Amino acid sequence: MSFQGDLFNACEEKPLPPVAPELWEKLARSAFRRKFHLNAEDLSYLQEKTLPVVLEHGADFITKRLAPAHPARDGKQTPWKGHPVFVAQHATGTCCRSCLEKWHQFSKGLQLKASQQRYVLAVIAGWLEHELDRAQKHGSEKNSRSEQTKKDAGS
Repeated sequence: MSFQGDLFNACEEKPLPPVAPELWEKLARSAFRRKFHLNAEDLSYLQEKTLPVVLEHGADFITKRLAPAHPARDGKQTPWKGHPVFVAQHATGTCCRSCLEKWHQFSKGLQLKASQQRYVLAVIAGWLEHELDRAQKHGSEKNSRSEQTKKDAGS
């Protein structure tokens, strides 16, 4: 019997490569990329399944839908919703080979190397971590306001 954590080789357990801060700055300047955030359902899924498991899904999506030199339905292979990784891909310009070329300088028509696939996964992981932090901060602020409202009501 295999477990979800057994789907990928042990070699993929090494840390993901760093992502340059300049990429996040560049993506932040794009009104289109900036509008993407996880909805409540995707956030709940991410929190329930955990980031490592969701990134296993992401690695599989990258291998099957993005890594080939000429992916099937390129430009339309990543759905807009339905999984946190899909949203992350659109937010980070890792959704198709054209976006990978524009945002990450990975030439179309060439299969992605293992190191490039790990980089794409690192970008997706960074964005998902940011969304988790954002949700936690938003939840903390919401709880703080609720506590203040209760205190005000009791005065």
